[in-house]
Amino acid sequence: MDPIKNPFAPGAGTPPPLLVGRQSIIIDTEIALARIREKRSSKGVLMVGLRGVGKTVLLVEIQERAKKLKYEVVKIEAPEDKDLPALLIPPLREVLLRLDRMEGAGDMVKRALRIFKGFSLKLDPEGAVSLGLNIDVEVGVGDSGDLEADLTSLFLAIGEAAESRKTAVALMIDEMQYISRRDLGALIAAVHAVGQQQLPLVLVGAGLPQLVALAGEAKSYAERLFTYPKIGALNDKDAEKALREPVAQSGVDFKDDAVKEILKLTRGYPYFIQEWGYETWNLAKTSPISLADVKTATPNVIAKLDESFFRVRFDRLTPSERDYLRAMAQLGPGPHRSGDITNVLGVKVESKGPTRSSLIAKGMIFSPAHGDTAFTVPLFDQFMLRTLPDWKPRQFAQRTKTDAGGRTDRL
Repeated sequence: MDPIKNPFAPGAGTPPPLLVGRQSIIIDTEIALARIREKRSSKGVLMVGLRGVGKTVLLVEIQERAKKLKYEVVKIEAPEDKDLPALLIPPLREVLLRLDRMEGAGDMVKRALRIFKGFSLKLDPEGAVSLGLNIDVEVGVGDSGDLEADLTSLFLAIGEAAESRKTAVALMIDEMQYISRRDLGALIAAVHAVGQQQLPLVLVGAGLPQLVALAGEAKSYAERLFTYPKIGALNDKDAEKALREPVAQSGVDFKDDAVKEILKLTRGYPYFIQEWGYETWNLAKTSPISLADVKTATPNVIAKLDESFFRVRFDRLTPSERDYLRAMAQLGPGPHRSGDITNVLGVKVESKGPTRSSLIAKGMIFSPAHGDTAFTVPLFDQFMLRTLPDWKPRQFAQRTKTDAGGRTDRL
């Protein structure tokens, strides 16, 4: 097939040619945005799911829906090593300056800018130097140095400023599981305060499955403040639609057994469907695309995934973490009991507690239930088996040697 006309779009957060199986989440979130825009009570939204299920794509779609509702949108991605104030300050500055340029009385916007400047100078002084705001600070508001109190004051001021301009602000944060507990607690408290006053500012976020527990640990009322739609693999009907409909626009189709093979290989995960669809299209000579085409393309897909999607995560692991994940892979896709994993390693459960915690913090695994452990990256178990095929558990027991006289000494 002509690679220029290839409809599939594998990539990090790249919108697919057809977004299927997510309409209920999009509609529910759009309703929440519309209600908040009209000062009606509604919850924020924190979407959770594994890697490759399309959380970032959904955020992009919801961002466009928010813009149509006349929202000012702040879209950011939380890295592992950056404090929340440093993350929020640049995009919030842009939003406030846009509000300041709108027609109409600007007292609330000017006040929000003054509070924002004081907040920035106190909590991110290095970044604040480059803001270039020629305005005095609002002394005593948002500048105490206590993140929870100051962020609450700032969000209330931004909400009031947006309300005065007859608009609303949507704060959209991806990879929320990387926000520290202190920062996440402050963020939730600030959003809570805004909601109590029904101001037009809303948080729509996305993260790995552990985000639900992290939010609850940060603030006990978080479970009542947000909805947590779970984004999973597509069912067979939607997955088939994601394959067939994009190619149909070019007069191409898949044979039934080819579709069945791709669904088996991808387990319905949207990112993998795009990868297999993309490579199969490029290798197929004629329509309909056959099972033989899929089988020919599969080694190419696996090699690409191993070199990029999987490898970038594997390379961040310590030897101990790699052992832990390889032991998980030995047991299959999962989830697995922590005791079963350490049995494969030949050690006690408590000895691997720090390793497990580190892997959770890195976003490699999560705990779907107490004592259970599962991969956050679909098909990662197969990658570990391919990458470390001859792996054997390390011998943690103390080694010994026996001399010629039959005595045993510890090494």
